[in-house]
Amino acid sequence: MIKRSLSLLMLVLIIACKGDPEVKEASEIESDSIKEKSILSGDLLGEDRVEFTVKEANNLAELPLNCINTQYPNKLGQTLENKEAIGEPQELHPAFYGCFDWHSSVHAHWSMVSLLKQFPDLKKAETIREKLKESLSAENIQGEIDYFKREQSDSFERTYGWAWLLKLAEEIETWNDPLADELGKNLAPLTELIVKKYIEFLPKLNYPIRVGEHSNTAFGLSFAYDYANAVEHTELKELISERAKDFYLSDNNCPLTWEPGGFDFLSPCLEEVSIMSRVLPKNAFEMWLEDFLPQLKSEDFDVEVGEVSDRTDGKLVHLDGLNFSRAWVFYGLINQYPDKFSHLQEIADRHVAYSFPNLVGDSYEGGHWLGTFAIYALQESKDM
Repeated sequence: MIKRSLSLLMLVLIIACKGDPEVKEASEIESDSIKEKSILSGDLLGEDRVEFTVKEANNLAELPLNCINTQYPNKLGQTLENKEAIGEPQELHPAFYGCFDWHSSVHAHWSMVSLLKQFPDLKKAETIREKLKESLSAENIQGEIDYFKREQSDSFERTYGWAWLLKLAEEIETWNDPLADELGKNLAPLTELIVKKYIEFLPKLNYPIRVGEHSNTAFGLSFAYDYANAVEHTELKELISERAKDFYLSDNNCPLTWEPGGFDFLSPCLEEVSIMSRVLPKNAFEMWLEDFLPQLKSEDFDVEVGEVSDRTDGKLVHLDGLNFSRAWVFYGLINQYPDKFSHLQEIADRHVAYSFPNLVGDSYEGGHWLGTFAIYALQESKDM
């Protein structure tokens, strides 16, 4: 094993000397229609593959529209400096106050941009545009920056919310639309602040966080890497690549059979695969995977979907998110290595098909965030 790890390290160093390898571009609850009925087509139940059509995009667009201006219930995740630090969610976070918590609000805005990019003729396209302009105004973004500058808010949303903010910035940056210019300019100061936070934080992180929830390091690195790659931010991209190798290059035999944990919405093993598929050259990644998760290459590989017992429980419904995030990793591998991982498509499709019809269900607990996870998974499946 030591000999193999040394060989892998040498291969990475040799390729690094030749230059960067090719990488994967890679409410007061206002009418809780969310609770009253499913807005998704019922004919998907029992199907093995969910097709990302304009019909489903129109349905999915209702999820962020139903929550971005919904102020309560709200989980602020706030550390108070003093009693004056307390405020209404919209006072504290003028751009991202809805959808139960800050990161969910951020990625709800990502969802709207992503859907408009892929389906410009959405039924509520103009409504979405108006909402984006309203939320992502220069004044509102300055309010978000002011919050991060509070004495006790330096680590607010580290790194999960940071990652989604950069994913939103990436989506806007790569959107060929006049509105994108306005939104990108408004968002830029907050984007720059988050990039600065990554650059300051990552060198201080001695050990990666290997959990199936928000603080998972690999997830935070993957989305930040995508942003850095898209906008050619060399310093951030190189730092993430370096730290990912520091954290994960010597890992082996990831215990996938221990997953999922009861509250997981990310797979610790697969999120690690995801970041390493971004930062390692093809040959080095394949060698690394042989040590880390060799069964993934087997035609006989399988993993059961995460089963949800109670979708009114905000933690237990995390497992629907796990199904979507597993699927997007599988789809990503197929897109990057179609000759090696095409057998994963049926597994990914099954994971999406299990959770997709339940996106709304009878509770806001999943409705305020799961749509984003579904959109990201379906977006990856479209690229195949």
